[in-house]
Amino acid sequence: MFTGIIEGLGTISAVRPSDQGRRLSIEADFFMDQTKIGDSIAVNGACLTAVRVSGKRFDVDVSPETLQMTTLGNTKIGTRVNLERALRLSDRLDGHLVSGHIDGTGILTHRKTTGNAIFIGFSVPGPLARYMIKKGSIAVDGVSLTINTCNAHGFEVCIIPHTARLTTVGQKKTGEEVNIETDIIGKYVERLFPAKQENDSLKEKAPLDMQFLANTGFL
Repeated sequence: MFTGIIEGLGTISAVRPSDQGRRLSIEADFFMDQTKIGDSIAVNGACLTAVRVSGKRFDVDVSPETLQMTTLGNTKIGTRVNLERALRLSDRLDGHLVSGHIDGTGILTHRKTTGNAIFIGFSVPGPLARYMIKKGSIAVDGVSLTINTCNAHGFEVCIIPHTARLTTVGQKKTGEEVNIETDIIGKYVERLFPAKQENDSLKEKAPLDMQFLANTGFL
């Protein structure tokens, strides 16, 4: 589990085939102290497992599904990426709960600067847009952001210069692809509705009254 608060940036230093997937070597801008093999690291929002750690450099294996579902399939040597190590239970949760399981990708459609605010818009597929609400949380390339406006085709966020400077979101250009993870709470709420509707249907068919108790042997 992650927070969407990026620890720092890294650079892809090597891309190698690994069975049907790939192995990425990443050079972090900061020392990966207390990071060990087997630890989870979010790379542009995708939860990956460190298989080698040495100083600032670490290797991760990327499965075929992750390559297909995320922008990591297009990653090249020299690509800059957002990095966040897994949340510890003792940490403050400054962003929002981010699983690191990417739901899909979006396209940066526009950006404009007003004062010290940078408004950035993204288009997303309908199945992703359904989980977005105004003032709700969204993770873009692993960065926890607040949705400013949204509709059935996309959403807009507003970032400050600090976020633009410390993450790759500020470097993205119109037409570039980003990883999207919607708020996990919306998915659980949707999952509960079918069960509720099914229970409501059963209640309509067999109401809990004296006749029902008599028919089922309780009276």
